[in-house]
Amino acid sequence: MNKIVLCALAALPLASCAQQNPVEIALHQWAVVANPVYVTNAGDDRLFVVQQQGIIRIIADSMQVLPVPFLNITDRVNDGASEQGLLGLAFDPGYLENGFFYVNYIHGNDEGTSRISRFQVTADPNVADPASEVVLYTVEQPYWNHNGGCLQFGPDGHLYCGFGDGGSGNDPQNNAQNMATPLGKMIRIDVSQHNDTFLIPPDNPFAGSTDTLPEIWASGLRNPWRFSFDRSTGDLWIGDVGQNAWEEVDFHAAGDNSGPDFGWRCREGLVATPGVSQTGCAAAGPFVDPVAVFNHTGQGWCSVIGGYVYRGTQYPRLQGKYIFTDYCNGDFITFGENYALDTLLLTGTYGFSAIGEDAGGELYVTDVENNKVFKIVDACPMDAPQVGFDGTTLTSTLADAWQWFLNGLPIAGATAQTCIPEANGNYQVEASFGDICQLLSDTVVVLSVGITGGNVFQPSIFPQPASALLTLRAEAGARPAYTVELADMSGQVLRTRFWAADAAKLLIDVAGLAEGTYVLRGREKGLLRWARQVQVVH
Repeated sequence: MNKIVLCALAALPLASCAQQNPVEIALHQWAVVANPVYVTNAGDDRLFVVQQQGIIRIIADSMQVLPVPFLNITDRVNDGASEQGLLGLAFDPGYLENGFFYVNYIHGNDEGTSRISRFQVTADPNVADPASEVVLYTVEQPYWNHNGGCLQFGPDGHLYCGFGDGGSGNDPQNNAQNMATPLGKMIRIDVSQHNDTFLIPPDNPFAGSTDTLPEIWASGLRNPWRFSFDRSTGDLWIGDVGQNAWEEVDFHAAGDNSGPDFGWRCREGLVATPGVSQTGCAAAGPFVDPVAVFNHTGQGWCSVIGGYVYRGTQYPRLQGKYIFTDYCNGDFITFGENYALDTLLLTGTYGFSAIGEDAGGELYVTDVENNKVFKIVDACPMDAPQVGFDGTTLTSTLADAWQWFLNGLPIAGATAQTCIPEANGNYQVEASFGDICQLLSDTVVVLSVGITGGNVFQPSIFPQPASALLTLRAEAGARPAYTVELADMSGQVLRTRFWAADAAKLLIDVAGLAEGTYVLRGREKGLLRWARQVQVVH
């Protein structure tokens, strides 16, 4: 008899199931769009791509970009420098009914002014009205860089916007720690009135304050270029672009409106910012630590691109993973347990500018340097192989190629779909699908090797499950004598009884055993002749 056992339950000298089949992603080209800096959805099956020069386009399906722009406001967008332009887009929670959406862009000459504006769609659902603009919020920019620009509606229905510190280097105006300016902050406003202004949510951390802007929700940010809310939990993830040494990813739990300070310009990542006076920094803390930092010299990062937690349905192995990347390094990363980092894809590609999601939670990435939009997919979306055992032969489900393992080591020559076990132990198969996908099965514990004779003896065992006594029954005199062992699934023998050849039945006490699965084994003169799985339930 055999049993298929989950890796976590088998106490085997093998990697855990999660480690056996590590998740890897691939990028499938989805569209060609010039200067894409963000991609998002409006609650239906379309994707909307933000072009930095001031255009929003619709991707109707893979490689299908509508020729007429959804919105063209190039006449008022300043994209003269690399961090300027049309930077953010968010659709109203009630967009499918009211047609309102919001953008963030740089307006005016030179350094310009950040604008948060509302627009409305026309009677044609694929065309918005550029004349419908209502400017809701403006911030004068002292320098051309660190403009932030990401817009997101939180699970609370309020509009969040991340602003950079105003630019230059080392935040020379100390904006990120100055609570009288939105620069270096994340603001949170209520735009549900749909008029020409906004409201301050009463649970904003500084609502009613006289010395702090009441719209400020978080501070101490250098350039939160891309942030997102987990659509399942409401938690906030921020990719905050660093200075010359460290990139960081920040996390803040849903519902916490305590006004977090993420530490810039007092520190970059987890260390004091070189060349910046620390005067007043101790009093400004305690700061919220990033959940991950990446250095420029050893890891080649330069501008973290905050991503999303995958909540789609097409790729179950990606479920719940926060996926992000970097503009220079181009590798796609996620977190394991306790924020341990796992690499999903090594690319070395320069120019990924944003990650976004469609209405179903599938993820996409924009490449501003190569003018493309990609869909993020599981590189090996097929099911892991399943193994069956008929008492003689192990059989894998279909694949292109196979390699069988015994106790974690490859079996020489065992490269067919089937394998006849020659020893008791823990069997597994690695199935190959194409050139890049090798997936491991769960483990099959084989305990029946060594049974001899044309007619394999199997006793009757009852009751099943048992709570107090197990009864083994067979015809007296029709078999040899057996030493019967009752073992747990780790192989530890817990009960041993002798079953004489002339005894019709054998009783085994299981009242003191924990509930679970056990194995009965019959040995004749020390050789294993049969094995049966039994259950104990009290």
